[in-house]
Amino acid sequence: MAEVVSVKFKSRGKIYYFDPAGLQIEGSQPVVVETAKGLELGDCVIGNHEVADDQVVAPLRPVVRVASEEDLRIAEINKDREQEAFEVCKSKIIEHELEMKLVDVEYNFEGNKILFFFTSDGRVDFRELVKDLASVFRTRIELRQIGVRDEAKMLGGVAICGRPFCCNQFLDDFQPVSTKMAKTQSMSLNPTKISGNCGRLMCCLRYEQEAYEDLVKNVPKSGAFVETQAGYGNVVQVNLLRQKVKVRLDSSSVDQQIKSYDVDEIAVVPGGRPKPGDPMPPSTLVIKPKPKEELEAPKFTWDPPKDEAQPEESKKENSRRRSRNGRSRPKAKTEGSVENPEPRQITPKRENSPPKGRFGQKKAAPEQKQESKADGEAPKKRPRPRRRYGRGAKQGGEGSAPKGE
Repeated sequence: MAEVVSVKFKSRGKIYYFDPAGLQIEGSQPVVVETAKGLELGDCVIGNHEVADDQVVAPLRPVVRVASEEDLRIAEINKDREQEAFEVCKSKIIEHELEMKLVDVEYNFEGNKILFFFTSDGRVDFRELVKDLASVFRTRIELRQIGVRDEAKMLGGVAICGRPFCCNQFLDDFQPVSTKMAKTQSMSLNPTKISGNCGRLMCCLRYEQEAYEDLVKNVPKSGAFVETQAGYGNVVQVNLLRQKVKVRLDSSSVDQQIKSYDVDEIAVVPGGRPKPGDPMPPSTLVIKPKPKEELEAPKFTWDPPKDEAQPEESKKENSRRRSRNGRSRPKAKTEGSVENPEPRQITPKRENSPPKGRFGQKKAAPEQKQESKADGEAPKKRPRPRRRYGRGAKQGGEGSAPKGE
């Protein structure tokens, strides 16, 4: 195991290991390190930690010192010089009429070398350009041609997904991406939809490629001849993520009926569809029984909450107060309440008082009726009330006007 610190330059590119040389360096601390190009200023991403020996690229260069205020001031001066050098080089390219696009300029920490990055479709003869730049800056000049992906990594931007470029955020190196990956993932093969801002295929196509390759092994291809419970048919559509396929059945009540099946519910017929007149191969369809938990739907029961604090009698009273339209009736005033503080006197009902009839006449007690029946006397009939049809006398009697007058 070797003790190293991880350093990154200009917040982009790879992470390099350096020997701390006995220094205790914390993360996010600027440091000055020794590289093949000389001294460089970088940011420490991870402090002192140990890694395996096979992960270290020899020779392991040391960390010179933790960056001081003077080192940070020099870095700011170099940034201002880079902007000036960018404008000068851009004007020189126009003067020499070179077919190249200037992307970025870098000053090394010591200030004795300037590196110009550019893109071009072909080879460019920039010897005269180098001579003019050297006469202006009086230092070493280096021009380096890069690809369109490196250009997007340096400049940065926002992708079609709405997030910053992956290459500018966390990708250390570019891995090969092919159109076959987009086809495996059932994506549109339109170049404008699967290409990034750099004009190349999107790097994110490779993120889920391994998962899709594992799913493809268990799912039949589109157009395969398969066997189902309802008969034979051809696969029309495949859904890799859900592991489902749509099959167009050969013989069914509806001509060319399409049904959806899980991958476990179908079997691929080896050799494809047999020729007309040849017998069908033996069935190899084996359907695993589903567990009882999936077959039986869960039964949900609901018990209304019981209000133990409210007695049953009060519940009945509250239900009686409800009217037909759902509104509550006004609560009756109870004796001794705040609105009627003085309780009224209630006279008890007489038990021996004879009941009254319909017209206020007193009814005979049941004992007296039995005695009168025993004596043989006829009970007295109650006189029928007279019906009057107007203010005058009885209809048809004296004083009434004859009909027709």
